[in-house]
Amino acid sequence: MTRYFTDEHEWIEVDGDSATVGITDHAQAQLGDIVFVEVPRPGTVLARGKEAAVVESVKAASDIYSPVSGTVIEGNSAIEDDPALVNADAEGAGWFFRLTIADPGELDGLMDEAAYRQFATDLA
Repeated sequence: MTRYFTDEHEWIEVDGDSATVGITDHAQAQLGDIVFVEVPRPGTVLARGKEAAVVESVKAASDIYSPVSGTVIEGNSAIEDDPALVNADAEGAGWFFRLTIADPGELDGLMDEAAYRQFATDLA
């Protein structure tokens, strides 16, 4: 599986024609304590760069954007039930949704892990 990152601090892990999407550890640290999450429902069609989910923390509410276009297969109900899971494991069990990828070419231009880590470091 290959993992990519966006400049909006989402990660996408690709496995064949499907992928799992979440926010980075950097993003959850910037948000602070997460108190509410809303994930997309299965069957929702998402467009690259458009709103896909919502996360609210004690500091702010933020939209989560889809790194690629596709159709949602599954939303992570565990983080809706326990939003703090995103703080505890943002790049693992705190994933937001899974989708089928409509156009694999949209992965071009996303950052690999080394490029993202440098990007996040440069923001500090």
